[in-house]
Amino acid sequence: MTRARAGMLGSLRLRLLAGTLAWILVSVALAGWGLASLFRQHITQQLQAELTLHLNQLTAAVNPGADGRPRVDPPPNDPRLEQPLSGLYWQVDRLADGGRPALIGAARSRSLWDQTLEAPGALEQAAETGDQTYDIAGPAGRRLEAVARILKPAEEDAAPLRLVVAADRRVLAEPISRFNGMLAVALGALAAGLTAAAVVQVVVGLRPLARLRRQLAKQNAGGSSRIEGRFPSEIQPLVDDFNKALSMNAEIVQRARTQAGNLEHAVKTPLTILANAAAREGSVPALLVAEQVGMANRQIDYHLARARAAASSGAADGRAPLQDAVQGLVRVMQRLYAERDLRIGMAGIAPDLVFRGEQQDLQEILGNLLDNACKWAAGEVRITAEPAEAGRLLLHIDDDGPGIEDHEHERIFLRGVRMDEQLPGSGLGLDIVRDLAGTYGGEVRAGRSPLGGLRVSLWLPAA
Repeated sequence: MTRARAGMLGSLRLRLLAGTLAWILVSVALAGWGLASLFRQHITQQLQAELTLHLNQLTAAVNPGADGRPRVDPPPNDPRLEQPLSGLYWQVDRLADGGRPALIGAARSRSLWDQTLEAPGALEQAAETGDQTYDIAGPAGRRLEAVARILKPAEEDAAPLRLVVAADRRVLAEPISRFNGMLAVALGALAAGLTAAAVVQVVVGLRPLARLRRQLAKQNAGGSSRIEGRFPSEIQPLVDDFNKALSMNAEIVQRARTQAGNLEHAVKTPLTILANAAAREGSVPALLVAEQVGMANRQIDYHLARARAAASSGAADGRAPLQDAVQGLVRVMQRLYAERDLRIGMAGIAPDLVFRGEQQDLQEILGNLLDNACKWAAGEVRITAEPAEAGRLLLHIDDDGPGIEDHEHERIFLRGVRMDEQLPGSGLGLDIVRDLAGTYGGEVRAGRSPLGGLRVSLWLPAA
C-alpha cells in the first residue's frame, strides 16, 4: 500500500490530474449549490409576488359589510381559487381590539371548502403597516406560504380586518426539483467534459517528456549518442545540457581508450624485449626473468581488459553483431586446434542478435570461453544463442570433455584458479569473462552440458 501511494505521489501525470480533477469537482459543486440557491430564491420571490398580487386584488375588493361580516366583491379571479383544495387560498379574518381575531374565516375562497387557515400567534400580531410572510399549516396538513396584511376600513365603527393569501409550498418544490435534476445532468456533463479536457491537456502537455524518455532509452540502447529533435522551450535547456554531458562523456571515454592503448604499448614493448632476451640466454636468471615477464604480461592484459570494459560500458554507440563475432572466433579456434580435429559448431545465432557494447570486448569474452571449451573438449564444441528476457542475449558454450563436479562450478571463475595444471593457461581467462560481463550488467554461470562436459551460460545486454 505504501509503495503504491509512493508511486502515485511520484507520478507527475497523476499529481496534475488529481489537482485538476479536485478543482473541477469543487468548482462544479460550488456552481451547482449557487445556481440551485439562486433558482430557489427566484422561484420563492416569484410565488411571493403572485401572492402579493392576489392580496392587492383582495384588498381592493373587500368591504366591512353592513352586518359586520366582511364581503369580497368581486373576488380574485384566479380559477384555482374556485377549485376545492387546489393549493391557492384566501381568507379574511375580523379582528377585535388589541389585534386578536374575533372571527376567523369571516370570508374565504371556495378553494378552502369548509376549512379555515389557522394563523399562528405571530400572524395575529402582524404589523399594521407592511405585509408579513409566514409558513403556516393548511388543509390536509400541507405547508403553505402565506402573505398577510392588516386592513383598517375607512368607517370609524368598522373592525380591522386581516387579509391572508396562501399557496401550497409544493408549487415551489416541484419546479425546484425539476430544475435541480436538469442542473445535475448539465453540471455532470460539464464536469465530464472538463475532465476529458484535463486528461487530454495533461497527456498532450507531458508528451514531450515521454519523447525525451524514449530518446534517452534509445541512447542507452546504443542507437544514438545525442538526443535528437526539438522540444518545448521549458524542456529544451534540459535537452541541451544532456547533449553537452553526453558529448563530454564520449570525449572522456575516447581519451581513456587512447591512454590505455598508449600505456599498453609503452609497457609491453620493453617487456617483449626482455622476454626475447631471456629466451636467447637460457640461464636460470634468464628463465626467472622470462617467468616474471610472462606474469607481468598477463597482469597487464587482465587489467587493460577491465579498463577497456569500464570505458566501453559507458559508450552510447557500442553495437556488435553476435553472428560476425562468433564466426570469426570459430575460424580462429579451428586453426589453433587443427591437430585435434575438433568439431566447433554454432546454432541459433540469428543476424539480428546484437550485443550492446564494444566488438573488442565481445571477442574477449567469447574468445576466452571458446578457448577454455576447446582445451577440455574431447571432440566437439557447440555455441548457441537466443534472445532472453529483459532485453538480453543468452549464449551457451558446451563441450563434450570430462566436465567438473557441481561444487566446482563457481570456483572456476575465481582469479588464478586452474582445474588442471598440466594444461597451459594463467587462470585469468574466466575471471576476465566474469568481470567484463558484469561491467555490462551481464552474468555468467557454469553447469552440466547436454554433450556430457561443461556448459557455460552467458547473459549479455542486447541492442
